[in-house]
Amino acid sequence: MSTSTTQDAQKIFQVAYENRYTWDENFPGYTADLLLQDDQTSHKTNVVVTKDLQTKVEGEMAESINKHLLDIVTHRRRSNFSQAHGKNSFSLGESDDTGAVEIFVTGESMGSHYRVRGNIISQVSRQMGGLSFTIDTEEIVQTEDGYLPIKYQAIFRDAATGNLKAKRHHIDSYEKLGKYYIPSRQEITTFEDQGEAREVIFQFSNITLLST
Repeated sequence: MSTSTTQDAQKIFQVAYENRYTWDENFPGYTADLLLQDDQTSHKTNVVVTKDLQTKVEGEMAESINKHLLDIVTHRRRSNFSQAHGKNSFSLGESDDTGAVEIFVTGESMGSHYRVRGNIISQVSRQMGGLSFTIDTEEIVQTEDGYLPIKYQAIFRDAATGNLKAKRHHIDSYEKLGKYYIPSRQEITTFEDQGEAREVIFQFSNITLLST
């Protein structure tokens, strides 16, 4: 592959990567009340995300809720492109009929590949251990500081056989406090390999930025 093609692939991906909405270095953290509901139960608690992006949850179901908060933090954590992908190599794949171009990334990203449409990462595909997953972004909100996915679908498969393990559809809402967008509601519908769909709703209220 030519150097120019490799550079083109990296440039396309870098523009989209840097267009993601993330919290900046002045992010103060926040606290919120959480109502967690599923098909059978509901649970109320308080959650905290600190300015250094640590999470705090107490009480029943703290472990599972904290895991969910850490996933939120991971996607909002800011890191510059060279730190995240400076040791990776990029190559171009095919473009689909929507205009999304496939970008293959090798190196520390463990053979990930992406689809980039315009300046948005529209698909992420990766293998971790015996599980492979693909996340497709279906709808975004474009903020003044980058785009936020608000509808997206994740499909999980057995990496060896390709058999479907689970499918999850997410619908997210955000509240803007000062200059920061904070999750206010997340609806997650999970379809397992066998069985009926299961819906979980994270409803955040009384969201308050912490003092700096």
